[in-house]
Amino acid sequence: MQKTILLAVLGVLWGSMLAQIPDGYYDETAGLSGTALKSALHNIIDDHTEVSYDDVKTYLQVLDEDPDDSDYIKLIYKGTSILKTDFNTSGDGWNREHLWPQSHGDFGTSMGPGTDLHALRPCDVSINTSRGNKDFDDGGTAHTEATGCYSDSDSWQVRDAVKGDVARAIFYMCVRWEGDETDEPDLEVVDYISEASSNGYGELGMLSTLLEWHEDDPVDDAEISRNNIIYNNYQSNRNPFIDYPEFAANIWSGEVDPEPSNHASEFSAHTITLQWTDATGEVLPEAYLIRMSSTGFDAIESPIDGISVDDDWSNKNVSYGVEKYTFGNLAPGTLYYFKIFAYTGSSTNIDYKTTGEVMQVAIEAM
Repeated sequence: MQKTILLAVLGVLWGSMLAQIPDGYYDETAGLSGTALKSALHNIIDDHTEVSYDDVKTYLQVLDEDPDDSDYIKLIYKGTSILKTDFNTSGDGWNREHLWPQSHGDFGTSMGPGTDLHALRPCDVSINTSRGNKDFDDGGTAHTEATGCYSDSDSWQVRDAVKGDVARAIFYMCVRWEGDETDEPDLEVVDYISEASSNGYGELGMLSTLLEWHEDDPVDDAEISRNNIIYNNYQSNRNPFIDYPEFAANIWSGEVDPEPSNHASEFSAHTITLQWTDATGEVLPEAYLIRMSSTGFDAIESPIDGISVDDDWSNKNVSYGVEKYTFGNLAPGTLYYFKIFAYTGSSTNIDYKTTGEVMQVAIEAM
């Protein structure tokens, strides 16, 4: 009997959670998963009403208001409240924290990804500096001021109460910003520690950790309310991972690193060695095509016309099973961009593996 009552209560809570989702909003996602679901969600939440960076300051005071005192605003990492008027007043004032760092996509604070309210939160100024542009992951040393937060040289762990909030904001940014329009970045959540970029392609990790945070810290009433206000009052788009948390698993669970992955290794003065794991899935590759450019990912086209390249590229074919390749004669201090494609066939009969994401890496020669 107790079990029946519990299920009934959960049903009521779930019903109220979905109450403000417009009828038909997610109809186009029916039966989809993986990249097809990600694409459908992008089309739904794309082209939202963009706000200015000044507006962000004003709107955060509504979205993250302390429910116990309307003069105060709640801080994302610290978990405490501060007077709304204490904006940038000192190291202990508050400012606008980009959960997806501006430098991981080079989008700044102009209208668009830099002002997307779904991924902006109030933060203590000094703690915002401590986080910097670090990826999200578990571990590190406890922060002296932000209780429950930890950090090391390249990652930032948030307190338990907002782990899911942060994860769902990152998933949203990855789906919303696909680089399919002029001057918009292509943001991707990855399962490794990423680096800042300057070419409109931005990565942020760690995917596996964020999926765990998403599961461990479920959506709560405050997050639902925030999502509804952004949709109804400001941007006219929603965070799908708040409305339907299962979307995250439907897109990414079991899909971490489906294509060749990992990092460069064995650096020397003028060489970079790429190292990866073999691709998996229904279409197993016979070989890999690696392309390199010193002018950014925009200069590395998809290999739809076979394996021919122009003078700006290096083109290497690596037999299936070989897990690394070394590029030599590189200029020290230069940032090189790589894409790895898995394929079968040869000559004009090449089929490229289309499941999963193409590996893209930016590395600076030593």
